Amino acid sequence: MFSKIDNEMKRRLAMTLGGVVIAGFSVGMFQFSMLGMDPFQVFAHGIWTQLQHLMTSGGLKFFTGYDALEAVIGYGIVYMVINLVLLVFDFFLDKKKIGIATFINLFLVGYVVDFSYGIWIRLIPEPTFVIKLAFLIVAIVIMCFASALYFTSDLGVSAYDAIALSLSEQRGWDFRIVRIISDLICTGLGFSMGVIPGIGTIITAFFMGPLIEFFNVNVARPFRYGKGKNKA
Repeated sequence: MFSKIDNEMKRRLAMTLGGVVIAGFSVGMFQFSMLGMDPFQVFAHGIWTQLQHLMTSGGLKFFTGYDALEAVIGYGIVYMVINLVLLVFDFFLDKKKIGIATFINLFLVGYVVDFSYGIWIRLIPEPTFVIKLAFLIVAIVIMCFASALYFTSDLGVSAYDAIALSLSEQRGWDFRIVRIISDLICTGLGFSMGVIPGIGTIITAFFMGPLIEFFNVNVARPFRYGKGKNKA
């Protein structure tokens, strides 16, 4: 009995870790394509852009340790801090949504994004529009694949996802509507901070669901439960 539990937990942990890492790589590809990224990344990049602007203009020099801060701050750090703030809201809304996956996402995704983007920009420093479009398409597909693994593992969700899920369950609101509203708010805030949404933002906000469900049915659920035991 315990071996079965252990084996299932190993599969779920592998799905969680694999899903988070693959998602991070896909976001790096979204960045590289420069054709838009998912709404939460638009918001996070907006904050990062403003911090970078403050750094380059010297607007934060009144802080003690400014030189050290300027040397280490990157998207990974900014992403982690934003999620830590959201995690506080998650705790008060519904702490049951917080799990292992929440913390893996919190501490890992930002750095994987930095690593992924760094690889592509070094390999292809001047991408053509066709290359950018190809990266966008591949990024969307692997993001949906990663999301299917991540959600089906059922070990918690990201701090951002948890807010929409908690509100929809507690208020009885349609999750899709809540998520679209939260995505629009993130996109609007990111745009106000200088990040231009693109076609990738529109696609991820409205059209990823069917592809995620395809990977759920054909990959994620069979991997977790076994073939022929595809639970909804």
